[in-house]
Order: sequence, then structure tokens, then C-alpha cells
Amino acid sequence: MRRKRFSNMDETPNKRTWDHFVRWQKSRRSVSKDYSFVIPNEPQPNIDYLQANRTDNTMVWIGHATFLVQMGGMNIVTDPVWANRMAMAGRLTPPGIGLSEMPEIDLVLISHSHYDHLHFKSIRGLRGNPSFLVPEGLGVKFLYKGFNRVEEFTWWDTKKINNIEISFVPAQHWSKRTPWDTNASHWGGWVIKDLSKKETIYFAGDSGYFPGFREIGKRFDVDFCLMPIGAYEPEWFMGMQHVSPEEAVQAFLDLKGTTFIPMHYSTFRLADDTPWEAMVRLQTEWKRRGLEKNQLAILKLGEILKISSA
Repeated sequence: MRRKRFSNMDETPNKRTWDHFVRWQKSRRSVSKDYSFVIPNEPQPNIDYLQANRTDNTMVWIGHATFLVQMGGMNIVTDPVWANRMAMAGRLTPPGIGLSEMPEIDLVLISHSHYDHLHFKSIRGLRGNPSFLVPEGLGVKFLYKGFNRVEEFTWWDTKKINNIEISFVPAQHWSKRTPWDTNASHWGGWVIKDLSKKETIYFAGDSGYFPGFREIGKRFDVDFCLMPIGAYEPEWFMGMQHVSPEEAVQAFLDLKGTTFIPMHYSTFRLADDTPWEAMVRLQTEWKRRGLEKNQLAILKLGEILKISSA
């Protein structure tokens, strides 16, 4: 039976040819970048607090697109990746919290199938007996790996679990893990809402800039936007699938969010931009737009952000 293939909104093309890839690799040879600057780790994360907490809404940036979100009495992990390497490149900075230090996890949210967002060895190391919420088409991969508590979502699907409501929302991207499964599973972001405290987090996953940000902003009152700002260069190659820092700011405005939290930088070298370049471009655009300083929350790795007081 022929596998279903997924596409972007408005059928935006998302395939790169081998010629495109070769052109990018050739251009990389003439570029020398300084990766000495990375986002620092919190020296002493309060691990005991995180492991015991079931009352406060918090979030912790582990690295790249991996967050620990504690909301509505549940422990949630987004795109779990504790890997030390990604392809041929080593991790630029250690995870904010070690895998063995994590509290017991209730839910794991997966944005798409790419290896820098889905690392099964990391998943197997999580404590607890979590449920896995994944995009349509990806559930079979989890079942094959032996994970039975898995549920597939299509865009705009919503599920209520205890005191939280979780929705799968569109992104502009693509998926692939093998030469044979290009776009055989979908991609998207997640909206997590505490129904009692009326606090909402939008986790973008991985996305290029697209009209869907405005639509998400219309449907949800977003407090915290976890937005990617890295892996955008060269923009002729990466632009469809990864927002630049300037586009991330525009997406934040489209979403009508309250607080912008940058992610997807300073962990792995996936493209030609550096953590320093991403951060400078983000802050320059923030200032150019005249946005309030306290709306931009640049987290250390392992830093605990208490949502209600942010």
C-alpha cells in the first residue's frame, strides 16, 4: 500500500534536491565561523525542586528544542534530545539538566521526525511511563520501537488531559529519517494550556515563516512563545524550513504573544550561522521594532522559569 505523504499549508514546496545540498556544502568550505560563544548553563539547577514540583507552572530549557514544562501538575518534555552528537558535529554545550536528573515524565510532545528533534535513546532514558503525542504518520515508528502509549495528532487536533489542554498546530517544514520516508509523517507545533490558571505556552517546533503563525494567534491566547532562531543560514537553502531571527520576531508579533523565549540555537551546529550571530540578530531586531525588553526572556540552559511570576 502506498504511504501517505504530507505537505505544507498552501502546498509550499519543501523538498531540496541533491544539487542544492552539494551547492551548500561547497559554499561552506569557504566560510570560517567562530563557535566559541554559547549560551551558559545554570551553575546549580534546583533538581530537588523540579523532581518534587507538582503545583507550580515552570519551564526549563534543556537545549535545542528540548524543554521540561511543568504545567497543571504534569511533567511534559518537548522533542527530547540529550544526544552528545548530531551527525558529525558534537554538542556545543551540555544539556541544562542531565537525563538522569529529570523528574518522572507524564507526556512527551514530538514536533516531527528529524533526528535533532526525536532521539529514541534519550526517550528510553526518561523516567516514568509517559504517553507520547506525535504527528500523524509517526505513531508506527514508536510502536515499532516498543512504545505503546502513543497517540497521533493532525493539525488543530486538541486533547484535554487532567487540567491541561494540548493542541497540535501547523508549521512549515518537512520530515525524514530514512531515504524512503520523506514527508511520510507530519510536522507541527504544540499549544499547552493550563485550564485553571489560564496560562498558555506555544512550542513552535521547527518552522519557516508562514501565514499559519497568524492563524494560531487568532485561535489561541498565547503567553509564552518558544521560538526557534537558529539553523537559518544560508537563507536560500534554509529559509523554507527555518525562520531567521528577524522572521521569528515577526512570527511572535503574528502570534500576539506576551513573552518570547528563543530556542533551537547554541546546541548543535546544523547550519552556517553561529549562536552569537543568532543572538545579535534577534536583539537587534527586537530593538529596531521597539519591543519591550521584559518581553524577551533569554534563558540559560537549566534555568527554571516560574511561569506565573514571569
